Amino acid sequence: MPIRAVLWDIDDTLFDYTGADTAGLARHLAAEGLDGKYGTAAEALALWRQLTDRHWARFAAGEVSFPGQRRDRVRDFLGAPGMGDSEAEGWFDRYVEHYKAAWALFPDVMPVLDALAGRYRHGVVSNSSSANQDPKLRRLGLRERFEVLVCAVEIGVSKPEAAAFLAGCEALGLAPGDVAYVGDQPEIDARGARDAGLTAVWLDRDGTRGPGPEGVHRIAGLAQLPDLLAADTRFGARSGIR
Repeated sequence: MPIRAVLWDIDDTLFDYTGADTAGLARHLAAEGLDGKYGTAAEALALWRQLTDRHWARFAAGEVSFPGQRRDRVRDFLGAPGMGDSEAEGWFDRYVEHYKAAWALFPDVMPVLDALAGRYRHGVVSNSSSANQDPKLRRLGLRERFEVLVCAVEIGVSKPEAAAFLAGCEALGLAPGDVAYVGDQPEIDARGARDAGLTAVWLDRDGTRGPGPEGVHRIAGLAQLPDLLAADTRFGARSGIR
């Protein structure tokens, strides 16, 4: 059965989240008088990402609200456990403005969406909220490309849980076997989509993450996606499946 639709991850798949986060955090720390406090820009970003992952996991487990995980991230990053909610939210909001100023798509995104237009339906499944991702897609000129936007905050379940991917399929009115999922994370995106019954495509742009899960398609750039989908290679023929 041929692929009829593609569900997409957003951050570090379509949108250069790492690039925006790197530039935005560096500018924010400079504006706050904190540049140099955390060592190099790379060291500051590594700590910020570590705390992001830690507190997102708490949110995904239902231990804290979405705004709460942001506030706790700021408190831990600044070493200020007693910081009030409004102060933490203000600090995060100022960071977001610098982050947004650095938003950009990867160069291969618009060409591949143009190449796939009219041949496949498209949607998004994201481990974020619609309040975050809908404005982002609109600002980047992508929102009208996607029929559906399914986000963890609204559905109450996150990738790699099968229910997250299945919610995207349900929103499209398609069976999992009719749908491919494209994302940059080998476990959260690729393995999760595979286990949910979708055709899993792992976008490994830098090629430094090792072999990855078995039974998924691995591509180094989105230019490879149209031929993969057209060949209907979910069982491995001509696919480089691994």
